Amino acid sequence: MTSARVLLVTGPGGAGTTTVAAGTALAEARAGRSVLLLGERVGTLSGVAAVRPDTGQWFRDGVLGIQRQTGTDLLHEDELTALPGSEGLALLTALAQAHRSGRWQTLVVDLPPVTEAIRLLALPELLARYVRRLLPGGRPASLLAQLAGLPYEAAGRWAGELDELHALLTSPATAVRLVVEPTAQAPATVRMARAGLALHGLALETVIANRVLPSGSPDPWLREVAAAQQSALDALPAETRDLPHLGGTPGEAELTELAASGALDWAPAGEPRRLTPVLDDGPVWRLPLPGANRSELDLVRRGDELFLTVGPFRRAVPLPAELRHREVTGAALEESGALAVRFAPDPG
Repeated sequence: MTSARVLLVTGPGGAGTTTVAAGTALAEARAGRSVLLLGERVGTLSGVAAVRPDTGQWFRDGVLGIQRQTGTDLLHEDELTALPGSEGLALLTALAQAHRSGRWQTLVVDLPPVTEAIRLLALPELLARYVRRLLPGGRPASLLAQLAGLPYEAAGRWAGELDELHALLTSPATAVRLVVEPTAQAPATVRMARAGLALHGLALETVIANRVLPSGSPDPWLREVAAAQQSALDALPAETRDLPHLGGTPGEAELTELAASGALDWAPAGEPRRLTPVLDDGPVWRLPLPGANRSELDLVRRGDELFLTVGPFRRAVPLPAELRHREVTGAALEESGALAVRFAPDPG
């Protein structure tokens, strides 16, 4: 079975993520790799297989499956209409199925806008946690579930599938490609996205500045816009890649030319870097949160977990075993971008 690498493409709405996802898929195909492009807005491209998940069918299959497991027949297939937000879950399900098939060397996913995308990528871990909290693995809970007619074994299988999807999204072969337009808002968007991705253990492959205008235009208005873009580019990470403005809606010819330029190739060996917490003497647990803002950080300990809020994102982070019996004595965001959480020394 082929172990596919996965590139997840997102950015602010209107930044051109669909164009970049399509160009990325073409670049992978040009490199001789079998490619599947997944997304709600994908079109037909030479040498690239494309799938638009059927959200309605995914929702109907899910509800009918639950009815079969519980022995009920309350809703008919014709009555079921997909709920808002189902699109993202259908997309993740299609990704998991494509990866499990082993048919593709590269999977490119055109995700929703960046804030929604990061929350979506965090959802498998969150749902698995909820399932396990609601249906713990002990025999009494299993007995109660059976007496109540609950699909206990099905819930366990679902938790396992969610774990599998979370492992795929956080594996070394998976990364996020962040697309922004070089505007005054771009640096803040990149900082917010970097912090959210790091919080959830997701790797950032690269930042792409899309629709960059050439400097030196004879048109005064274009020169002014290009100068403003350059100011925004100067505030973005040094490794940001620039893509030229391709006009209105790029066709396959323009996308093929862009793919041939090498600008959309996968990041060099050794990248992307997945940021992981580090436990130092003290003890101090350092959680990397590049781009985080002190005023948007919050930390609460509950049992063996830290609940971290970073801007619009929140995650329950399990504590390492050696810290679970120690009290939190303080926390501070360091200049390096790491949140340093201090714990009381071992009383023994």
